Amino acid sequence: MDGSVRVRVPATSANLGPGFDALGLALSLHDVVEACTGRPGLTIEVTGQGEATARAGESHLVVRAMRETFGLLDGQPPGLVLRCANRIPHGRGLGSSAAAIVSGILAARALVDGGAERLPASAVLRLASELEGHPDNVAACLLGGLTIAWTGTGGAQAIQLSPLPTVVPVILVAPEPLATETARGVLPESVPHADAAANAARSALLVAALTSEPGTLLEATRDWLHQPYRSGVMPVTADLVRRLRAAGVPAVVSGAGPSVLAFLVRTHSGGASLDAVDSTIREMGIEWDISALDVDRRGASIQSVTPGSVPAGSTPQ
Repeated sequence: MDGSVRVRVPATSANLGPGFDALGLALSLHDVVEACTGRPGLTIEVTGQGEATARAGESHLVVRAMRETFGLLDGQPPGLVLRCANRIPHGRGLGSSAAAIVSGILAARALVDGGAERLPASAVLRLASELEGHPDNVAACLLGGLTIAWTGTGGAQAIQLSPLPTVVPVILVAPEPLATETARGVLPESVPHADAAANAARSALLVAALTSEPGTLLEATRDWLHQPYRSGVMPVTADLVRRLRAAGVPAVVSGAGPSVLAFLVRTHSGGASLDAVDSTIREMGIEWDISALDVDRRGASIQSVTPGSVPAGSTPQ
């Protein structure tokens, strides 16, 4: 149908240390995408992060996800106007590609009569996982909260859990991006059985730490499967994680990096302290953006759907 839709999608951090390609956490940092149909051609406007992607045309990831979804729902609109207000950093391990894919699928589905019935939530997750290549980030982006994702015989599946409100995720955003392909390219084809067993135990402990036992977060975030192998392509990240953990801060590589995710815990007497994080950054002499966020417990959401055409120049806020 001709009209417009506005979608809001959260940043995500995957792996969370030992939960490689399985665990994800939605964060209170969002992109907003507005898509309008009914006008011939393709127009893309991008503000905030990734402004250069406006020149990508049909290769833009949101557009690609929309085209794939329209195709599954038996048609393409004659024209498309896409406006993206981006706050999620690109290439930093905070789920920007998952956010783009999820927003494109949900936007296209909302612009097709009966789209939600023809492409239910389970199918959205499967499609998003196929486009992304793995389900951890897209599951957290779609569902919100803490997610456990896996791929079964029928495709990607996920369940959502609610982390304790006292757990505070802190992102330390690296100044330069790192391609996910680079970070994945250094991983070995196999790992020692003892390392796999240790990671399995820590993954289970991490679910408990985030939902009921926050005092175990430092032990629960230890990893043997991917972070040691990636240290060579992100040495500053590896050093930062090591120093934070030595200071008692549960810290991990966020997704494929190079940003870092740390967990703080609010006490009964007040908020969580960033002192150890700040002092570590100062000691290293690096300039990384630090933000204490909330867990996004809602996930991706359709903010509005409006039948009919939308005037040019309307930009999401």
